[in-house]
Amino acid sequence: MFEELEEINGRPRPFEFYDANYLWTNEHTSRQMLSHHLDENMDIASRNVTFINQSVEWICSHFNVGNGVDIADFGCGPGLYATRLAKRRANVTGIDFSKRSIEHAQQIARSEQLNIHYINQNYLTFETEARFDIILIIMCDYCALSPIQRQNLLTMFHKILKPGGKILLDVYSLSAFDKREEKAIYEKNLLNGFWSPEQYYGFLNVFKYTKAKVILDKYTIVAPNEIRSICNWLQYFSPEDLENEMIGGGFAVKEIYSDVAGTPFDAKSEEFAVVIQQRADGTKDDFPRPTV
Repeated sequence: MFEELEEINGRPRPFEFYDANYLWTNEHTSRQMLSHHLDENMDIASRNVTFINQSVEWICSHFNVGNGVDIADFGCGPGLYATRLAKRRANVTGIDFSKRSIEHAQQIARSEQLNIHYINQNYLTFETEARFDIILIIMCDYCALSPIQRQNLLTMFHKILKPGGKILLDVYSLSAFDKREEKAIYEKNLLNGFWSPEQYYGFLNVFKYTKAKVILDKYTIVAPNEIRSICNWLQYFSPEDLENEMIGGGFAVKEIYSDVAGTPFDAKSEEFAVVIQQRADGTKDDFPRPTV
């Protein structure tokens, strides 16, 4: 028992494990995540409906979204952005590896007769001959990826972005990082049964990696027939660090905001958003690597 508890409470290296596929593809947790997505008043899996509507209005105005504009929505979930953008006559492709979310999005698209191309796939392995005017990766999805995954994603974006195309992404800030604290929680049916339909005991360990600016929410679920750990990694950025990462990936930061609704940048904001384009010289620098 002691050794098991030592393992449960052990601190892995930053991004040592990648468990996102379990959260989004497991029968029970994917149902829970879809429920959170569709709750219009929550800011957990998706932002609340008021913010989404404001965000879509700003995106459409700022990027001149309309007939013939090709948009790729990475991590589209149940199509909360894709549906709204398609109603503005954009050609939308949504990529997400939650089958449950994609099926829900497809059902909405059929019922509203929207021409949206949904792809049930891990977007890290996405390949296409299509080219896009706009790429979205929002709800701070970029922060959940390891440095290597982010590097590979930016390489992919070079291939699928049209000349002059733009990318909108948001990240967690160092202001948010400073507010996170390490902790350990043990609770029966942690998160009100989120992790399993059966009875279980849940451990949550929050680890803070100060030099790397990384937070790990490590959940360990002890159920009758299994013990499973799920690592939820989040990278936090300063504007300077994100800009350097974009330069290393061959992109340039053109605009910065406090969120994907175009709110003017505030250094105290817990998130910030950037609009990036391919660097004019087409070159890449060495991709930054965080330190532990």
